[in-house]
Amino acid sequence: MSIDHLRSHWGFTRTPFTRELAPSMLFQSKGHAEAVARISWLVSERALGIVTGEVGSGKSVAARVAVSGLDTSRHSVVYLANPAVGTRGMYAEIVSALGGVPRYQKAALIAQAASLLAQQEDELGRRVLVVFDEAHLLEATQLEEIRLLLAADMDSRAAFGCLLLGQPTLRRRIRLGTHAALNQRIALRYSIEGMDAEETTGYIAHHLKLAGRSDTIFSSDAVSLVHQVSRGLPRAVNNLATQALVAAYTKGKSTVDESSARMAAAEMDGE
Repeated sequence: MSIDHLRSHWGFTRTPFTRELAPSMLFQSKGHAEAVARISWLVSERALGIVTGEVGSGKSVAARVAVSGLDTSRHSVVYLANPAVGTRGMYAEIVSALGGVPRYQKAALIAQAASLLAQQEDELGRRVLVVFDEAHLLEATQLEEIRLLLAADMDSRAAFGCLLLGQPTLRRRIRLGTHAALNQRIALRYSIEGMDAEETTGYIAHHLKLAGRSDTIFSSDAVSLVHQVSRGLPRAVNNLATQALVAAYTKGKSTVDESSARMAAAEMDGE
């Protein structure tokens, strides 16, 4: 079976349930809309915030939507996707993203990063948002370095907005006494939950419509099962819905019924 055969069978103009969508095309649940609004506020206030959620809940997607709404002539975004770079790598990535050549010695590199962050607003009139993805994997030393960067101007103001995206363990880690100073600086805390049943229904319909089918392909029982198994987490919904389409196709069906969704759930469980 090829993807072209699958598209032809269902009459799709594009593959549904993929991440390759422009921000304006993404489905926004109530939780995502709230996260986007809060992240936008964080940028305007140059504040520190954490957005958490389970794997596949759409934390990075919410950040991408919020960033897409920023005026690129007045904002700079630094996105750090890999905490494994360590503290020096963290500073080096910030410097590189802001157009500098990272200095070799760490002390000089720290000063360089702080200077470039301040320069963005003081000299260029641009607000900076630094996004740390997978922030639950940040080392304790990295979290402390973030606090020091935020307090670089004698704690009078922050030179940039900072967003930490991570799994729920991030909230618990930051509440530890060793991170009390960082915890006190957090102005935004938000947890993205899974979609409710109505939103999952809308999410599936939205992605099918983007693929060229505005009619009903998934039965209500199939949608209910997808919601139940995925717990409304967008990535899990994507995977289950795709597998259900494949299962129905292999049986020559013209709709995705409950048995197709059940086959998809079994496939996802590796049974």
